[in-house]
This record gives sequence, structure tokens and C-alpha cells, in this order.
Amino acid sequence: MNERDASADERDCPPVQPGNVAGNTYNKYASTNPIERKMMTGFFSALDEMLAGLDPSVIVEVGAGEGRITELLVERYPGATVVGLDLPDSELAGEWAELDVPMLFGDVTRLPFANRSIDLVVGLEVLEHVPSPPTALAEIARICRGTAVLSVPREPIWRIGNIGRGRYLRELGNTPGHINHWSARSFEQLVANHFNVRRTARPLPWTMLRATPR
Repeated sequence: MNERDASADERDCPPVQPGNVAGNTYNKYASTNPIERKMMTGFFSALDEMLAGLDPSVIVEVGAGEGRITELLVERYPGATVVGLDLPDSELAGEWAELDVPMLFGDVTRLPFANRSIDLVVGLEVLEHVPSPPTALAEIARICRGTAVLSVPREPIWRIGNIGRGRYLRELGNTPGHINHWSARSFEQLVANHFNVRRTARPLPWTMLRATPR
């Protein structure tokens, strides 16, 4: 990492770039809906496969949200330094206060870490919210010296699923805050501009990639 101490109390990272879009506040990881719980089982199974065989010493999760995945990474890699990062938000600050994990406010398009300083960068359900995904991917590639694990909703399956559940009908099934939309193939092609894609998983309704920087 760079000279900044990534402590739980240090949440004054560089200001968010204009135009960054926060996501909806729905916590899918805590859903009690049986269909959503089955979907999340598939999601976590794919994530487990993507993390298999890795032994990182320094881990950053970008777009960490409530910190559920950050906590999972701490449990999986107890000897590693793990940091979560997301856009400034007062509600998140309150939730993060309950975590025993370093969490930072910051911007995925301007990450406060040195070049090639992070063994594992995890970005799950974040790039669909970012106005400039290529800029975010370039930043992730800049700091990554090992592996990146990335996921996004798979379209049009995601929106069809929302419509089927009667959600966001006025938005034609588009979840609030989702400003980018990719099929599995188009997401692979986007990521391949900055990474070598090593593995692809398609747990419905997501695309998840394991990649190494070029």
C-alpha cells in the first residue's frame, strides 16, 4: 500500500470524482427471499471457485458496500491485510462502525494505493454503477500485482429477472443506479483491455471473472 495508513478511522480518502453514481441500498446478501437466497448461493459458490488457490497477503475490495464480502475475505485469509473501500455515505459509515475491518471512503477511478501493491483486488457489483468503467478497470489494473475478481449483472437476464419478480417495472427492470449493462461476452471483452481473463463463471444472473493484469 502507499504511505496512507489504512485504518478503520481513516475515511478521508480523495474526494469522489464528479458523476460517480451510488447504487441502490438494497442488501441482497441479507435477503430472506427463497429465490434470491438460491441465487446468492450460486454467487458465493462461483466466488469460492474464483478465490481457490490464491494466497494473497494484501487484499482490497472496491465497492465494498456494507462490508459483507470484506468480512468474508478476512475470514478466508486470516493472515492477510484486508481493506474495504466505497463511496462516501453516512449510512455506510454507521454500518462500518460495527465491523472489525479497515474500511475507507474513496473512488474506484482514483484509488489511494501504490502501483502493483495489492495481491488481490475484488470488485463485485460495482462497475455497473461507475460512469467510466474503463477508468476504473485501469485503476484496478494499476494497483493489482496478482489477481482481480470482478462481477457484474448479466444482461438482459438481470432486467428480465427483475420484471419477472415485479421489480422496477417503470425502469423496464433496470435496478436504480445501474448505468452500464453487459452480456457475459461484452464484459469479458471490456476487462480484456486491461487484464488477461483466466476464468469465467456465470452464476445466474451474474458474470464473474478471475483475471490478472497485463
